[in-house]
Amino acid sequence: MGEPLELLSAPLVIEYPFNRTTGPVIGAFLTGLRDQRVVGIEGDDRRVVCPPVEYDPHTGSPLTDLVAVGTEGVVQTWAWVETVREGQPLQQPHALALILLDGADTAMLHVVDCGSPDALSTGDRVRIRWAEERSGSICDIECFERVGGEQ
Repeated sequence: MGEPLELLSAPLVIEYPFNRTTGPVIGAFLTGLRDQRVVGIEGDDRRVVCPPVEYDPHTGSPLTDLVAVGTEGVVQTWAWVETVREGQPLQQPHALALILLDGADTAMLHVVDCGSPDALSTGDRVRIRWAEERSGSICDIECFERVGGEQ
């Protein structure tokens, strides 16, 4: 049968060697978080999308009308994270939840620090716990916590 063929190989490095500016919409959202404010954007149908997007999700037209939304909202759905992995926002078990902020028509995904899965229910009100040091990133929201609830 002869000698085995030698396989040829070449290293492949996938990289994106460029920077992207945040632009006026995402930049305003991140700057707002740094300053402990949350903004969404009004779509063509007058619904408020938060976090804001640059283009209307239904029509594709550019959006520019930023609006303030609340720092409290309602848990729409959630899942419990019992085993915490490296790099997760909290180092103790927590919930990942879709949260509909007051004044918004779309929910945002974030972490809820509530102590146990028995302490959180769909429909619970939650509020932002701001990070002590903020820099203009989504991590400026350390997590959400229940309004008036014990952990």
